[in-house]
Amino acid sequence: MLQAFARLFLIVVLVIGPSVTALAQDEPQQLRQEELTVRSGDTEHRFLVEIAATDRERSRGLMFREEMAADHGMLFIFDSEGERYFWMKNTPLPLDIIYIGANGAIVSIAANTVPFSEKVVPSGDPAKYVLELNAGTAAKLGLDVGNEVSSPSMIIE
Repeated sequence: MLQAFARLFLIVVLVIGPSVTALAQDEPQQLRQEELTVRSGDTEHRFLVEIAATDRERSRGLMFREEMAADHGMLFIFDSEGERYFWMKNTPLPLDIIYIGANGAIVSIAANTVPFSEKVVPSGDPAKYVLELNAGTAAKLGLDVGNEVSSPSMIIE
């Protein structure tokens, strides 16, 4: 009888355990937030952004998020400048992906990315930071390559 119970326990751990772990991965991250500014001509646009600075935070990004306030976003911070590749896997929100160089200038904008797409969205030029905003925000505000971006976590070189 004890052996049967032990086998049942082992089966439950092996079968249900990974499912519980997968569910835990779907829980939203609690990331620190800060104000970010984008300067477009004489106009400053301010956003409250979540900071994704670790591998785990960056790999999760905005996956599974179904909504985001118009003046919110996520800033991905990398240790060095380089070619960046993003995708929209498990991301139901259409986004503008804004690639930013180490100098704080926008190097490229991937506007209106397709939710759930596994198509790779490259930066095209080296970037140290990546800003994700709701789709259409960049066009609506007139954001463009060369605009300056700053936040407390960005170290401008």
